[in-house]
Amino acid sequence: MIVRNRPSLIKLFFILRGSVIQRIFPQVLFVFALSAFVVWAHRVDPGLVPSVNSGPFALLGIALSVFLGFRNNACYDRWWEARKDWGQLIFAARDLARQTLVLVQADSVSAKDDARQRLLNIAIAFAHALVCHLRPGSDASKALARLPADLAPGYRASRNGPDYLLREMGRDLAELRASGTISDVQWVLLDGTVGRMSAMLAACERIRNTPVPFGYTLLLHRTAYLFCFLLPFGFADALGWATPFVTALVAYTFFGLDALGDELEEPFGVLPNDLPIVALADIIEINLREALGETDLPPLPQPKDYILM
Repeated sequence: MIVRNRPSLIKLFFILRGSVIQRIFPQVLFVFALSAFVVWAHRVDPGLVPSVNSGPFALLGIALSVFLGFRNNACYDRWWEARKDWGQLIFAARDLARQTLVLVQADSVSAKDDARQRLLNIAIAFAHALVCHLRPGSDASKALARLPADLAPGYRASRNGPDYLLREMGRDLAELRASGTISDVQWVLLDGTVGRMSAMLAACERIRNTPVPFGYTLLLHRTAYLFCFLLPFGFADALGWATPFVTALVAYTFFGLDALGDELEEPFGVLPNDLPIVALADIIEINLREALGETDLPPLPQPKDYILM
């Protein structure tokens, strides 16, 4: 995710980091070159490359803008819902740290204290495991570093690591209840927090595994490309050599909206405008380790070259 102060008006035109221009530059350059060729060919031989009425292009451009706006709104809703889910996960993790204070013994280290440390370590591992689950191929070392040794083999073998860790948290809570370590009321509160964490996992999986309908995306892709490639024929006569610059600007707008929608559609990816779920998982780890009384905490995540991952 891009994290930076709002630039001045002059700098705004020269910013590349976080801009989609790097992704769409070949398409914009092709439209510029095609437009220059159309204008040149129209002036050399108007019969070979005729100019057409620009009216239909205006109507099609308005319609295309509306549909691109609808798609981008749908993609932004997915991005914002994913951010809210991770915000709820941070809240649930902090709530778990507060609720497990019932396991703290002030006078000495006891089995209850060990149970609290185990639960919070699993919660830390869950946050990092969720990153690996949503970003296949991510490094699992952070999750394994906080995971109790007896759970590591099961985590590696599980097809859904985060869900496995939540089941183990539920198992630990059930054992604490069966042994009388916690009361029924305390068990209900703690199990409810684990249930909220499970709901966040399911919500993230829903976003990750249910993309925007492909037919809708394909229709907009095709229409945007055809519109930009045909646009020079509608303005070659009216704008002359200004046509390449105008069509390149239009192509930048349409291709840019299209590319931005692609980034927002998959909020858990690694593109500049995707969510910084690694940083959010690190925040959960810092909060829970502080709740455990640890002092050698890592620094808060900071953006690198304006990008927070």
